[in-house]
Amino acid sequence: MNYLQIFLILLVALIHCYIVYLEMALWTTKKGIRTFGLKTKQFAEDTKVMAANQGLYNGFLAAGLIWSVIAVKIDVAMFFCCCIFIAGIYGAYSTKKIRILYIQSIPAISTIISLLSS
Repeated sequence: MNYLQIFLILLVALIHCYIVYLEMALWTTKKGIRTFGLKTKQFAEDTKVMAANQGLYNGFLAAGLIWSVIAVKIDVAMFFCCCIFIAGIYGAYSTKKIRILYIQSIPAISTIISLLSS
């Protein structure tokens, strides 16, 4: 792995660490409600367990990417970036929120392209 690839992998991991924080710690706060476009505080309260579960899964994605850098495993980084890329596409499609594509899929595919070019 070269420095650009490591930077991109860790950037995608950092994005997912932030998503973990948003989904697990801030879901029911003003910032969480605004960030995710939730309709009401009550809806946020009613869905906080589901959001925390989602956050945990995002944490696994970040952990996998960090592991790929520590173990110097391009194939592991490719796997997790592909998962993130697909999740971003599905998330944008299913929620009709295109910004998910920009936040998750674009950084992941950029990293994939970088990894394929080595």
